[in-house]
Amino acid sequence: MRGPRQAFLKGLMVNFVEKGKITTTHARAKETQREIEKLVTRAKKQDLASLRLLISRISQKPALKLFYDIAPKYKERPGGYTRVVKLSNVRKGDGAEMSVIEFV
Repeated sequence: MRGPRQAFLKGLMVNFVEKGKITTTHARAKETQREIEKLVTRAKKQDLASLRLLISRISQKPALKLFYDIAPKYKERPGGYTRVVKLSNVRKGDGAEMSVIEFV
């Protein structure tokens, strides 16, 4: 997750962790899902190194929420913490397919 091409991703991840559910384009939802799955897996380890890595990837407040509130819910789950659902409507301006990403 480096470079200007994926600069939007950090903002999406922060909003997703804070709200639990966001609506965005399908392509961005799939990218966000890929990165969030990695962060939840890391947060499930519940050690200091994992917490510091989360804080470096997303800001402190969402990292703490992910570490202390969200990750313990998925302790026994081997993967698949998020769900992407395609919406039937498209964005008016450019016709992009829209999706909802949420925690399972």
